[in-house]
This record gives sequence, C-alpha cells and structure tokens, in this order.
Amino acid sequence: MKQFYTRLIEIESVTSELDKLDLTEEQRLHLAALLDSSLHHTILDAILSELSDQDKKVFLTSLNENDHVKIWRFLNEKVDNIEDKIKKAAEDLKIEMRKDLKKAKETK
Repeated sequence: MKQFYTRLIEIESVTSELDKLDLTEEQRLHLAALLDSSLHHTILDAILSELSDQDKKVFLTSLNENDHVKIWRFLNEKVDNIEDKIKKAAEDLKIEMRKDLKKAKETK
C-alpha cells in the first residue's frame, strides 16, 4: 500500500542490497517486508513523538482513513518541519539497515 510519506522516502537503495545476498526469493521478500515495516514504524514514531495526546488521536484517525491530503494538512499545522523530521528518521534507519546488511554479507 502506498503510504502518505512515500513521496519523501526512497527505500530502493536498501532493498536492492538484498539482491546482493545469497537468499531465496521467499527470504528476500520477507526481509523486504520487514524493512518496509521497520521504516513505517520508525516514521510513525517520529511523528507521534511530536504530537500531543489529542493530536495523536486525530492523526491516527486520519491515518486509518488513508486520506493523504488530510494527513499532510494536519501534520503541517501541528509540527514545524515535519517533512524534514520524517526524512531524517528514515535516513537514520536506512543507515542502520545498510550497516546490518553489510555485516550479513561479510559473515557469509
């Protein structure tokens, strides 16, 4: 499913690293799904840490409705530089993922 933050985040550089590992297709798909899930949870954590309890409820309701325009309008009203914060959280996670994948290649 396309997420509201998809236009901000590029993950292919990390998932393409999976192709360099000696994995079955099933293993590669499983790891790609885990990477995607980790990214999603990292971004949600970054957003939720910026919101009040009441705003968290509004955000999660909008997220559940999958209304990307509504989500962005709300986030831009409530959090300064939210796009930069999302990009930073995603980039930090991608750096860690690349390190883990590099270790996995070296131990093979």
